Amino acid sequence: MSPRFTRAACAAATLAAAACLAPGAFAQPFDTPPPPAAPRPLSLATPQMQTLPNGLRVLVAERRGLPLVTAQLLVLTGAEADPPGRAGLAALTAGLLARGTRSQSAPAQAQAAEALGSLLDGSADWHRSSVQLTVTTPRLGAALALLADAALRPAFAATELQRLRGETLDEFKVRYASPGTQAALVAQQAVFGNGAYARPVRGTPAGLQAVTRADVVALHATHYRPDNAVLVLAGDVDLAEAAALAGRHFGRWKTPATPLPPRAAVAGSPAKDLLTLVDMGAAAGQASVTMALPVPARGASDNAAGAVANAVLGQGYSSRLNQEIRIKRGLSYSAFSSFEARREGGQWTASAQTKNESAAEVLALVYAQLDSLLQSPVPADELAARKATLIGALSRSVETTAGLAGQLAALVTAGLPPDALRGRIDEFGSVDAAAVQRYARQHFGAEQRRAVVAGDATQFEAALRAAVPALVKVAPQAAAAP
Repeated sequence: MSPRFTRAACAAATLAAAACLAPGAFAQPFDTPPPPAAPRPLSLATPQMQTLPNGLRVLVAERRGLPLVTAQLLVLTGAEADPPGRAGLAALTAGLLARGTRSQSAPAQAQAAEALGSLLDGSADWHRSSVQLTVTTPRLGAALALLADAALRPAFAATELQRLRGETLDEFKVRYASPGTQAALVAQQAVFGNGAYARPVRGTPAGLQAVTRADVVALHATHYRPDNAVLVLAGDVDLAEAAALAGRHFGRWKTPATPLPPRAAVAGSPAKDLLTLVDMGAAAGQASVTMALPVPARGASDNAAGAVANAVLGQGYSSRLNQEIRIKRGLSYSAFSSFEARREGGQWTASAQTKNESAAEVLALVYAQLDSLLQSPVPADELAARKATLIGALSRSVETTAGLAGQLAALVTAGLPPDALRGRIDEFGSVDAAAVQRYARQHFGAEQRRAVVAGDATQFEAALRAAVPALVKVAPQAAAAP
């Protein structure tokens, strides 16, 4: 029998709801927030790996309880393989894997993925290219069939290449008009000099326009091979089932007789200029202040200390940069930093957007926070809070099968054992104030820093030249479209 909603009953329910929502109805019995709980260990099964006869490695992170699996085919070549004048080739090649095969047009391929309740996605990064999708467990076989067709038998249709190139260049037209993008591009070049890491992963406008279909086909034929690939499966599947399915769908993939080409040089010497201005003229409504410096590779012994140092400086709302620049002075909506340790080197970057007239002040605050980290140990309460932020972010990142697969792929790309993920929280937890200060003194010194300010230079050039007379002034990088 359906409930009867009388006027009296509804009135009583409304009054009860109002009482629950009244101020103080659920007041906490303390005046300050409770302390954070102790970090919990990651509950992850040990990743298992098996190599097929053709050299393809199958890596499985088993997680029962939810019938989902993320399947990612990882090719251990990425943007570092882009030849001179063809920046963006690896990104276009990976993107085209989800734009049609020899047996399916791009729309038919997309519809096949949608019928599995998923989305097929191809992308490239440093030292890796990948194509992946997430499906329910009963559909894993069909998903791997779709994945194999995409990676092994792509069509690389000329019309799809032109369409993807045009979409990327149109996006560049918008992004390159931003002071933040301009500052990031110049900072990357300042840190890595002439090395491959100095180029954007997604390429440059000139490089993208130079890429031909023959270039795409050649890169795929050279680097997409089973002895240079790992099939990562995370979720409701075990190694025996995964290996059987991988053999069925990827077993006929043959390793070429020719060896892989040698790795390209990636991390060049930093530029000599300590401060660069990108003059975008009066059209720049804001300025972007960016600080960048090189850091060791992902497998370095002090990598955990570097991640904690970054958390102190600019990861999260309560980090030092955001406290000083946004909260205390209101000079930016957000000030943050990132720590990207790659296979053969990496980059730490701090960034904030601000009014053109306050750019010099913001840059001085970034310098001051770096100096402070070198000079004084991080207080115990601050260190505990920042480590908790870092540990929480890692824990959240592996809550989904896609996140877990992504973390495993990052370890494989860096040449690290997949099981290293299980000890990452302990590594963060063991970092003390002395380790953070030691890392900062080794890697965040004045001689390593490269600063870039992009915006209307007429409003901040004089103030910056007073501090750094030898600064260099450059024009914005162009973002041509077809």
